[in-house]
Parts: sequence; structure tokens; C-alpha cells
Amino acid sequence: MSNHLPKEARVIPLRPHGARPAGAPSRQAPPDPAVKEPLWRDLVGDVLRRERLAQERTLKDVADEARISMPYLSEVERGRKEASSEVLAAAAHALGLSLGDLLSRARGELIRLTSHCAGGGRRGASTPSHDGMCLAA
Repeated sequence: MSNHLPKEARVIPLRPHGARPAGAPSRQAPPDPAVKEPLWRDLVGDVLRRERLAQERTLKDVADEARISMPYLSEVERGRKEASSEVLAAAAHALGLSLGDLLSRARGELIRLTSHCAGGGRRGASTPSHDGMCLAA
């Protein structure tokens, strides 16, 4: 007698569970799993990088002024590291921003990105009011 388990086929789905093929009718559109809510570290990193590039400064220049390592600042800008408030404040100050400015800009990005994603959301869902202005080119 063999101690082997019976041979069973492993099924590896090509689509996420519950997903329908393109063109298939749907009763209610489920939220798009491909659209993820942005991470805070990505938003903050984007703001830091955009401001540094707008000032035409190098990563080395800003890292030296902030007294943090250049590889670490690069990781923060790319959203690979969750930086402490001290590191974020140092990077912001090196760019002539306050920590509040940096976080406010990141918040603005979060609102812009999530309201854009929620634009085609569920019926009856209330959209939050924001105290900012959205400009599009």
C-alpha cells in the first residue's frame, strides 16, 4: 500500500475570484481591484521628488543639507521606505518647506487621487467636500 496522497489537479485561476471576462454582463460593477488606494509613503515621496526637481537640485545636494544619506533619501522619494517624522522634516526643510507644507501637499495628492478613483463609484455614495482647488491643464 502506498502512502502517497491521491493525485489531484491544482487549479490556478487566471483571474481574481469573482472576476468576469471582458464583455460579460454584470449586475453591479464591483470595485476595481487593480485600482489601489495610494500609500502615504508614496505620496510623500512624490511630493519630495517633485519639489527637488522643481528646484533643479540633486539628490546628493538635498541629502547633504538634510543630513541624511543619499541612498535613504532616494528610497524615501521612491516610496520604498516609511520615513520617520524627523527624516521627513529634515528633507522638507532642506527643500525650504515646513513639515506641515510637505504633509499638506501629500494630503492634496491623496484627495486628488482618491476623488478621481471614486468619481465612477457607487450611486448614492456621498462625495466628501474638500477645502482646496483642483486645476487641470
